[in-house]
Amino acid sequence: MNTLYYGDNLDILQRYIKDESVDLVYLDPPFNSNANYNVLFAQKDGSQSSAQIQAFEDTWQWDQNAIQTYTREVEKGGPVADALRAFNLILGDSNMMAYLTMMAPRLQELRRVLKPTGSLYLHCDPTASHYLKILLDMVFGAENFRNEIVWRRQNSKGLAFTRFASNHDIILYYTGTSERKWNPQYIEHNKAYIDSFYKYVEPGTQRRYRLADLTNPNKDRPNLTYEFLGVTRVWRWTKERMQDAYEKGLIVQTKEGNVPVLKRYLDESKGLPAQDLWS
Repeated sequence: MNTLYYGDNLDILQRYIKDESVDLVYLDPPFNSNANYNVLFAQKDGSQSSAQIQAFEDTWQWDQNAIQTYTREVEKGGPVADALRAFNLILGDSNMMAYLTMMAPRLQELRRVLKPTGSLYLHCDPTASHYLKILLDMVFGAENFRNEIVWRRQNSKGLAFTRFASNHDIILYYTGTSERKWNPQYIEHNKAYIDSFYKYVEPGTQRRYRLADLTNPNKDRPNLTYEFLGVTRVWRWTKERMQDAYEKGLIVQTKEGNVPVLKRYLDESKGLPAQDLWS
């Protein structure tokens, strides 16, 4: 693709983006920040150009345009129409209803252009996240919901005189189908974790390591039950593999009669799998 479009994303999606052609969608739809957003162009010398294109006005109102969009979407029928009717029953002719009405066709277009292996991340705040999650369930199917990620800010928003301070956003993660591509993400271990779990340091190399259990949780494994270094257990590995690891210095017995354990080095760890709480 390698193309940057400006303008109303609904129009761009409908006119230019092919079915099942997008691997990744990230969207941060604004809500009630009472601001007009513009695309600003700069000259080569860095000065601001007089050319400006107003991208959208971030104030959603239940006006004639919203009513027309609502009517059009409901007349299509299906799960999204059902959700919009239910929202209207709950929310009435409100600004939130206008917001959800405008989001519905855009989410359906994004579903159309997303590859079966693709992913969508919708960034929002708790004001609308619960409504958007229902709408996404109707568009993508509840079975394709993967995560509700809490993105914690370092500083709270607003003063907490009448309630708890607000300091997080929500990212809703959905996929096109169960055939999604997933690349596991990892974060570094913190110092306290390293000091607690990787407390051994190998002389010479100075590599930090921890001692891991080599016994098998499944006790009904006759083929893996044998004596090793004078200790009989049900092991995770075959005797040949255990002997090879021992000769390489990866298995240690802290003293005679103790159950042998495995060295796991810190520098071979990818880190902690990323969780659904980000800070």
